[in-house]
Amino acid sequence: MKVLSLIEPGATLIKEKKKLVETRSWKTDYRGELYIHGSSASFFKLWKNDERILKLIKDIPLSYGKIICKCNLVDCIYMTKEYVEKMKKNNYQEYICGVYKEGRYAWILEGIEPLRTPIKAKGQLNIWNYYNEFEVMDLMKNIEYGWVDKQGSKHNIVDESYSDNYILQSPKEIIKNKVGVCWDQVELERFYFKGNDWNIKTYFIVHYDNDRCPTHTFLTFEKNNKYYWFEHSWERFKGIHEYNSLKDLLIDVRDKFVKYELNNNYNQNNLYIYNYKKPKFHLNALEFYKHCENGNNISLEDM
Repeated sequence: MKVLSLIEPGATLIKEKKKLVETRSWKTDYRGELYIHGSSASFFKLWKNDERILKLIKDIPLSYGKIICKCNLVDCIYMTKEYVEKMKKNNYQEYICGVYKEGRYAWILEGIEPLRTPIKAKGQLNIWNYYNEFEVMDLMKNIEYGWVDKQGSKHNIVDESYSDNYILQSPKEIIKNKVGVCWDQVELERFYFKGNDWNIKTYFIVHYDNDRCPTHTFLTFEKNNKYYWFEHSWERFKGIHEYNSLKDLLIDVRDKFVKYELNNNYNQNNLYIYNYKKPKFHLNALEFYKHCENGNNISLEDM
């Protein structure tokens, strides 16, 4: 879904149909269904002591960090001096609910419908996309397992040239190339999930064996007091797996990694799980290892 974030009480004024025009400093060519999100930022400073606005929202709870209604964006009008004066004269309530100045834009909204169940979300700048977990899995279906080298050539098999020639792709590059190993695919998943308020985490599991040092990266999220392992690149376990605790989740992934990737042939002291943050793009294989190793070393026994 397409979403626009507004500092409160702007979002609530739209939900309550007391504001039908959103004013912006920039133009949009988008037309169609648009969801309105109340950002987690504090009360809009220009309206903090504006009795006219405070009267409009009296006894109405505000919604911070939630998508609260949908509407249709039907037009985007450039504000001339005449337009601003006309709005002030003929639609004063709308005028006080926006920032009307020559050179800005009026986004015209119709068909406003409050959501029965608001959706928690972080929000982003500009018009952004919100995807649930099933939509993200559907978006990932065109990505095949493979990698891209420093020259931009695609490979479907991880061979001896991988360690010296691999580079970590950006989400846009993965979408364009339609190929990526788990390291790449997790970054695309992170990109798709970035508007969600689900405590998204990414993990790197590795077994140091002085040879190939097999690894796997994966993404998890927390939703409605449940924990989920989101898996696309590992074909055997592709899907969305639910757990009662993060510990249960990590133990399950570890056990599957040991059984199917290590064939139960491993040294427990050489097996590590790191919680790592978003890396820079275009890292080589060694640099990516180092980035993940700089994350938090997870001790399952201490969880």
